[in-house]
Amino acid sequence: MNENLELAKKISQVFSNNHKMIATAESCTGGLISAYITAIAGSSRYFDRAFITYSNEAKCQMLGVRAQTLYKYGAVSLETAKEMAEGAIANSNADIAVSVTGIAGPDGGTKEKPVGTVCIGVSAKGNDSFAEVFCFKGSREEVREQTVKEALSLVLKSLV
Repeated sequence: MNENLELAKKISQVFSNNHKMIATAESCTGGLISAYITAIAGSSRYFDRAFITYSNEAKCQMLGVRAQTLYKYGAVSLETAKEMAEGAIANSNADIAVSVTGIAGPDGGTKEKPVGTVCIGVSAKGNDSFAEVFCFKGSREEVREQTVKEALSLVLKSLV
């Protein structure tokens, strides 16, 4: 079975057992994390909602990402990922939210932020938010699948 589906099953077990809700804020994955989570039967018990915020305007309007953050650090940054996750918490009934923003390719990379650069943020009610940066290799689809894996893994690690 697909590794990401296995992680989604673990999310299902942990969130169902603890009566917790999750939300996602996705850019470069375009809903792929949510698709994995909702592929598990019974996900309505723990999956609250998804924000697909591909454009900067959507990040600001739907998640409250500050225009100043986008201007200063860019859409693909730890700061933006953190604000996206915090915005998902603020605009949902979730206990924890995960966000992703990155450059899946094959175009769009720069010397400072090459294709495969992805920032993942996690925010949980009552805890400090955090974000991490990853540099994935491979095709667009491989970058997106690796992003899902790391995002779901970070959610599980943050619950420990």
